[in-house]
Amino acid sequence: MPVSLQVIYPVSEESRFDHGYYASTHMELVDAHIAPHTQSIVVTKGLAGGPDVPPPFHAVATMVFTDQAALDAAMQAAGPALADIPNFTNVQPQILIGEVVR
Repeated sequence: MPVSLQVIYPVSEESRFDHGYYASTHMELVDAHIAPHTQSIVVTKGLAGGPDVPPPFHAVATMVFTDQAALDAAMQAAGPALADIPNFTNVQPQILIGEVVR
């Protein structure tokens, strides 16, 4: 059964997030180390939380894996991408691992 991993970067008054670095340099690391184990990766840049409401998240990365074993393999290879997080944000990302139901 497919599983997903979402990496969610919440906005706060003191948070910083370099979208340019994230989209280029960081995602190159993700592509090199994590993507070979995925079915797909979608990155969403937060624009709004509703009409006239600022976004509650800087970004959300959603990665879909064929099964738990593929996710486990990706996590084993993720070291360089994880070590890079402080280079583009001071946010502690939230993580959601879930069963893909559709």
